[in-house]
Amino acid sequence: MTTAAQGPLWRHPEFSRGARDMVGVSLGISAWGLVTGVAMIKSGLSVPLALAMSLLVFAGSSQLASLPLIAAGAPLWVLWATAFCVNLRFVIFSAHWRMYFGHLPFWQRMRLSYFAADLNYVVFLRRFPDMKPAPEQLPYYWGGVALNWSAWQVPSIAGIFLANQVPTEWGLGFAGILALLGLSYSLLSDKGTWISAGVASCAAVAAYSLPLRLNIVVAIAAAVAVGLLLEQFMPPPPKKEVRA
Repeated sequence: MTTAAQGPLWRHPEFSRGARDMVGVSLGISAWGLVTGVAMIKSGLSVPLALAMSLLVFAGSSQLASLPLIAAGAPLWVLWATAFCVNLRFVIFSAHWRMYFGHLPFWQRMRLSYFAADLNYVVFLRRFPDMKPAPEQLPYYWGGVALNWSAWQVPSIAGIFLANQVPTEWGLGFAGILALLGLSYSLLSDKGTWISAGVASCAAVAAYSLPLRLNIVVAIAAAVAVGLLLEQFMPPPPKKEVRA
């Protein structure tokens, strides 16, 4: 990771800033990763398979959504459909990332996409709200994802190796729920996302009796549909005038 003018990206001031901006959410990410690591082993996955899932999939929400389905022996198409629905938000994220990194070579964009995550996306857009390329964006991105990836993988791998030493009565599942709630709250940035989240919650409860945790798929589909409708018909918030 180098730039022609600045040298290695990790020496760029924006790399350090990107890492610092992720520190505030890293504790929640680590708690989520630890719970997911333990859950993979408790669900019956072997250590090598759990390690491969953590390192290759690197998508906590999809991992947690698929684990009960794997334990229940759900058909493969249900696993794929669930993972697809859970990760639909990355279609929107990718459309925004393209504004910043669409000019980069294909394989470089593929590397960037592997490390992309929800909170890294939120923090990045706060730093660069104009949605146009700038030289300092790449080092800032790598600084943020370096901390985000480490904050996830280290606790997740620790949870995989220590899962059999963690008593079930510790209630780590509830800790994972609290971590997910904290991470979800940080993504609720406007009225539209709040409404979509409320609809998803109601749909998940209403469809709870469906087999194979399909209420998750129903909730995601409802939230996406409502979000698209709101984006189509809800007027955008007025822009604030900046006075010199």
